[in-house]
Amino acid sequence: MMKTKMNEALNRQINEEAFSSYLYLSMSAWFESRNLKGFANWMKVQAQEEAVHAKIFFNHIVGRGGSVKLEAIAAPKTEWTSPLEAFKDTLEHERHITACIHSLMDLALKEKDHAAAITLQWFVTEQVEEEANAEELLAKLEMVGESRQGLFMLDKELGARVFQMPAGVTV
Repeated sequence: MMKTKMNEALNRQINEEAFSSYLYLSMSAWFESRNLKGFANWMKVQAQEEAVHAKIFFNHIVGRGGSVKLEAIAAPKTEWTSPLEAFKDTLEHERHITACIHSLMDLALKEKDHAAAITLQWFVTEQVEEEANAEELLAKLEMVGESRQGLFMLDKELGARVFQMPAGVTV
């Protein structure tokens, strides 16, 4: 059985992950409205990943006899001035989530909650990948600048992304 403090912190993380999913769905809708279907696809896949992350935390709490308490999800931003701004926000958000995961890991270690630490280690690694992906796409958008042809090519590249359930994860 996990301690109350850890249970509460993991519940807050479910909300963070659910908000992440909402944010990326909002970005997907914004890209759709600009006929950037590839960018929209990339964000839809990102939203699916974040929903899975929320379910991993949910399952961890339930599996350890904890109590899941779902809270209201804040409304995400709905407008961006450009794809570049959207990906700046993406990177900023992923850095926020990384900080949340690190705080959870610190708590798990303080509480000597080895089961939570094992689950969180997967997220620590995942966040390295999430930030790297956002940084790469931000750099590509900065290279493209105002080039419509470059944006078109990047849109096509992002349209090829497909959702894959993380290895070893069941939801």
